[in-house]
Amino acid sequence: MKTLSLTASRLVLSLAAAGIVGGATVGLVTGTAATAAAPVATQQAPVAAAAVPDFSQIAQRHGAAVVNISVIGKAGADDEQQAQTRAPQGIDPSDPLFEFFKRFQPPGGQGGGREAPSRGQGSGFIISADGLVLTNAHVVRNAQRVTVKLTDRREFVAKVLGSDPKTDVAVLRIDAKDLPVVPLGSTKDLKVGEWVLAIGAPFGFENSVTAGVVSAKGRSLPDDSCVPGIQTDVAVNPGNSGGPLFNARGEVVGINSQIYSHTGGYQGLSFAIPMETALKVKDQIVAHGKASHARLGVSVQAVNQTLAESFKLDKPVGALVSSVEPGSPAAQAGLQVGDVIRQMEGQPIVSSGDLPALIGQALPGEKVKLDVWRQGKPVTLTAQLGDAAAKAVKTAGAEKATDQGRLGLALRPLAPQERREVGVDGGLVVEDAQGPAALAGVQPGDVLLAVNGSKVQNVEQVRAMLGKATKSLALLIQRDGNQIFVPVPLG
Repeated sequence: MKTLSLTASRLVLSLAAAGIVGGATVGLVTGTAATAAAPVATQQAPVAAAAVPDFSQIAQRHGAAVVNISVIGKAGADDEQQAQTRAPQGIDPSDPLFEFFKRFQPPGGQGGGREAPSRGQGSGFIISADGLVLTNAHVVRNAQRVTVKLTDRREFVAKVLGSDPKTDVAVLRIDAKDLPVVPLGSTKDLKVGEWVLAIGAPFGFENSVTAGVVSAKGRSLPDDSCVPGIQTDVAVNPGNSGGPLFNARGEVVGINSQIYSHTGGYQGLSFAIPMETALKVKDQIVAHGKASHARLGVSVQAVNQTLAESFKLDKPVGALVSSVEPGSPAAQAGLQVGDVIRQMEGQPIVSSGDLPALIGQALPGEKVKLDVWRQGKPVTLTAQLGDAAAKAVKTAGAEKATDQGRLGLALRPLAPQERREVGVDGGLVVEDAQGPAALAGVQPGDVLLAVNGSKVQNVEQVRAMLGKATKSLALLIQRDGNQIFVPVPLG
């Protein structure tokens, strides 16, 4: 679960001081004073009591479509949870043999003081009977192996079709048919104060059910996200990430994603990704393997009361443009520093965070109408949005990519001095280990001496042997002066 730290001091309210006892509000005004305080003529009609939905029916009907996700990631990766990262693989830390095996681990264990691959857990939900699963991007970040477990105890190795850090949405595929699915809803008719239900695996406790109400909609969060979050008071904790948020009709309206917390655990503020946003990203990932986001090319800031008065606005709303990137879509559209963007395609911009959220959900190449306040007068502009990844592509182009293939290793020959230090006459240094090799225990810094018993001197030899292999390779690894064959099953 992504955690957003609060910097403000905590506010603690005493229930007794607030006049609340046993869940009921105690009247503090009595007698004639009470009558004077609330004249009959000015009383409003009482609000009808809403029936609490039958959460048990929702859990029973749709709980089977909620899955538990286990992730094995690269050693030292910043995964959501790193439970048992120092545990020998397959051995529970509470087992009496844990410490024994801990001292005698092959590569991939803790020998030499190196970290084992990190492990994490999250949740997800099935949206198609043929195995399409939605979860959070941060749940599968840096994942080398993703396992999806159903409520009937079946487990599947999942393929990550794609993930989008900008919206924190990821799409998985498991090889199964006739799976239970959740019904998908919309946040359009979702109201503040409406009951909602979360199902997930907090701290690994699978298919846990928690309930609460919608606290707010369209919430902008300070994490570079372009998601108008659904704020709730549903208890959400690490492991709930990626799980569904149901409305009272049993429809999924969001993906549980973040919490505000001092402690890292639930403290009354949780946030979900609206289903409309998630489905847009899902469609792009299924079609293209990735999601694209638009770019306007401006920096904006909030409009407070003083700024509103300075710019002759009737109220402090909108996104104040503080800079315009030269040559950007914003510059080409004629946006200027000092403009206040109040609407985009008819959608009101109340706070400055609303604009990045709307831009981020649009597609590159879209033409959008912007309602702008400039020097005390309304102005309408049209901008053709660019691609948010354009700059990243140019920057990344300077870094040579390494095709690690089925094995998952980035290798280079040893320099003469390195050969002398290691005490070998050949071999290759492991610069990076991912995929099957990393899962088998190969680590950066290892020296690969041989493949299937044949010595290797260059990367081409390894590629040739990999091309002939079908199911596995045996790698002779030297680490800290010790040599060991590491079997690597090939995906």
